Parts: sequence; structure tokens; C-alpha cells
Amino acid sequence: MRKTALILAAGFIGLATPALAAPRCQNTGSFEKWVEQFKKDAAAQGISPKVIAAASPELTFDESVIKRDSGQAVFTRTFLDFSKRLLGGQRIPNGIAKMKEHAALFARIEKAYGVPPEVITAVWGLESDYGALFGKFKILPSLATLAYDCRRGDHFRPELMDALRIVQRGDQRIDEMNGNWAGEFGGMQFTPSNYIKYGVDFDGDGRRDLIKSTPDTLASAANYLKSIGWRRGEPWLQEVEVPATMPWQEADLEIQHPRSKWAAWGVKAVNGTLPKDTMQASLILPMGRLGPAFLAYPNFKVFIDWNSAFVYSTTVAYFATRLGGAPPVREEGAARVEQLSTEQIVALQTLLNAQGYNIGEADGKLGAGTRKAVKKAQLKYNLPADSWPTSELLSRMQGS
Repeated sequence: MRKTALILAAGFIGLATPALAAPRCQNTGSFEKWVEQFKKDAAAQGISPKVIAAASPELTFDESVIKRDSGQAVFTRTFLDFSKRLLGGQRIPNGIAKMKEHAALFARIEKAYGVPPEVITAVWGLESDYGALFGKFKILPSLATLAYDCRRGDHFRPELMDALRIVQRGDQRIDEMNGNWAGEFGGMQFTPSNYIKYGVDFDGDGRRDLIKSTPDTLASAANYLKSIGWRRGEPWLQEVEVPATMPWQEADLEIQHPRSKWAAWGVKAVNGTLPKDTMQASLILPMGRLGPAFLAYPNFKVFIDWNSAFVYSTTVAYFATRLGGAPPVREEGAARVEQLSTEQIVALQTLLNAQGYNIGEADGKLGAGTRKAVKKAQLKYNLPADSWPTSELLSRMQGS
């Protein structure tokens, strides 16, 4: 659970291509001296000498972690390609089986936190393949490396300290803490800080064990989702059909209208009905106006908070609807969706910056900032403002 676009510990290799290389800061100072100072600070913050001594052999520098951090992946597949890859094979049948196997546990969790089984199961399935794949990196060396590193040391230093707190309070042993290169571990790939904040002892054994205890793992995820805004009994994502006359500039996660307004514009539910009531929803188009369309309800933003990578969070939310009985998303029109290359997106981002949209680094990532700028540029050049970059927009901007 993170707010960066990372390939997850569930082993989904090959879903992305490296971002274009950018200049990187250079580490200065001795790593060994840094470790000695960190251990002094840990003692000052109440970490016991016994835990510090046990952790010391693990506080090592791992160059492979730096390489991964420098070359974080950029999702280049479309929503349909990405979701098919992640949800193919037995992932949906296995998820349904897990919900049946743990039905009584899920009922207890939903009563306590208000989060339905399919949502927790979807997150569980994609984060660790239902607890089968945790990741192969040792957590303390990874966090020590990132905490020392010049790029994001201020962010990872507290995470390393919290990892020691997890050990000190008896939740985990150091040799059990294996996971993602960025320090996330367990069935839900929690960061140490979120493990401390939201970890729950749901099996009553006195430990918050998010590695071996299924009750603790699932309840902790529900506790986190509730804490970041999950609304009991409300939907999160609904596939819809959108007319060609739609005012496309209204399709934006930050824009909400009552369902009655969407219905007045001609939006229809693909499955079931779309009540003409006052419930607020946003229209999202993961692949632009020619691809699948969804109404995203306030609960959808919880998925975004869990992982800010739009294609990933949308896939998790869609996965949860499938586990709840929804059919596969429609693919009509998807063949006409144009996908720009990383190089084209970089060129478009460069032009957007040059024309004052100030999206930051031209990194080839189709993130929220780029989508917003694309929408503004589409309005300027009288193109359908669906926030999806096209070669036509790139050509017009180059011509100007």
C-alpha cells in the first residue's frame, strides 16, 4: 500500500517499461557512520539495546535497491491490457474460493469495519496473490539503504524506525520480514508505518501478525480502508455506457454530479440500472472516450489513496466488482483507442510545460498531472476533453 506507482510484490514482471533516465543525486558520507548514528537515534527513541543488537547485522547497504528506486517502472499498458494480465488465469476463481473459505471471518470484519469481502479480497489478491507471494527482499537492508540514500532518505528513515518498533513489540521477527524492495511486506504489503498505525490483532493471540495470520491480515486491511474514508454500504465502481454527445470535460475524478445528472446526459448502466437519485459520482475514462467508462463513487478514492497509480487502482476496484458478480468489462471501441509511446508522451509533456501547464518533469508517465494538463490542452485546441493523449493533440501542439 503506497502512493507511488510501483510494480508490486506479487511478481507481475513485464507489465511496464523503465522510465527515461533522469539525473540522480549522489550519496555522500560513510554509510557505516550513518548506521551508527541511526542506532543512537533509535536508542533515544526507545528501541531496546536487544532489538538494536539483533537488527545491526541487517543494517547493510544494498545497491540493487538503489537501482530499482532509480528506475521505477512506468505503466505503459492500457487499462484493458493491464487488467487482463493481472486478473487472468485463476485469480478471480481463487478469489471467490477465498471468500467462501473465510466467509465467517469476512462477515466479522465487515461488521466491524464496513468493508465488504470482495474489496478486501481484491486488494489481497493483487498485493500478494492471497498470501502466496510476499517478495524476496529483506526489509531491514532495503529500508536502511533507502533511509541512507540521498533521494528520499527523510521519507524512509521513519519507516526503518517503525520496522524496529514492529520487532520490539513482538509482532514479527527480523528473519520473517521479507517483502518488496521499498520496504513493504506481509499479505497486504503494508509499509512499517502503516503496520504500526493500522495493524489489528483480530485473532486475539496478542500479536499483530500480517504475515502468517489471515484474520490479522484481512482485518488490518479493512481497518486501513475504513480509516482513509471507506463508506459502509456504498458502491465504488459501476460500468456505464456514455453517449457520443457527452460533454467530455465533465469526465474527471475531481468532478462529481448526482446520478440523476449523469442520467440526464444519457449515461446508462451497462449492467442493472442507474438510479436517478442524488448520490454523487464521477465519470472516469481510463482509456479515453473510446474505451471503457465507469461511474466512480466516493469509495473509489479509497483505492486511489491505497495506490495512486490510476491504472492499478482502477484495476483493483474493477477486480472487486468482478468478485462481487459483475461481468467482464465491455471492450467495444477499445480497438480504436490510440496509445502513445513513452517517447511521444515525453514529447507531449515537454510541449505542455513549454506552453505553461507546469506538469513537472517530462518523465513519460501518464499520471494525474499529465492527464489534467492534457484535458486543458484538448479544450484549447477544440478536441474532445477526455484527458487521453493522442497523436492529434501532439501534432496540433507541435504545429503551434
